[in-house]
Amino acid sequence: MSEAIKQQIVISGVGGQGVLFVTRLLAEAAIGKGMPVTTSETHGMAQRGGTVLSHFKVGDYSSPLIRPAQADGLLVLKAENMAQHGAFLRSEGWVALNAGPEDIPDDGFNFIDADAIARKIDNAKSVNLVVLGFALAVAEKQPADQNPLFCNLSDILNVLKSRFGSKAGLLEASTRALQAGYDAA
Repeated sequence: MSEAIKQQIVISGVGGQGVLFVTRLLAEAAIGKGMPVTTSETHGMAQRGGTVLSHFKVGDYSSPLIRPAQADGLLVLKAENMAQHGAFLRSEGWVALNAGPEDIPDDGFNFIDADAIARKIDNAKSVNLVVLGFALAVAEKQPADQNPLFCNLSDILNVLKSRFGSKAGLLEASTRALQAGYDAA
């Protein structure tokens, strides 16, 4: 990938879902590729269950916040947040949305029931990694000139290994969740 790549991604969820963790994984993947990164978190971060919004930019940007209709992509960990944060998405942007059967969108967005998958692998707190794995798989199916993510599954697995290498249980659980989302695409 070119170092001149520029991508803006909004990660949306609620406190306790790991929005900031996903942002850090993406940032470390970009840094590992020698790309400049800017992140900013806003809204109820400290309140468990409150809305959490993270702005992630890879490339040469001067401001950390993403303006409405400018995000290349959205990772939405809670379906209800799509209504709140969907306005950040540009018209050609992509969405990886956690949506259960009762929340299935009719607008053509890529969605996955990450809550059900996380429960199935006995790791209910791994919804964030399931959605990220799903987004990585969807990105790989795009034509090379339209890849909606600057990184791939291998990049994120390397970051997880770097972070959790000495914590075998945590590494295995995180890898399994990421792979489950990837395989579900």
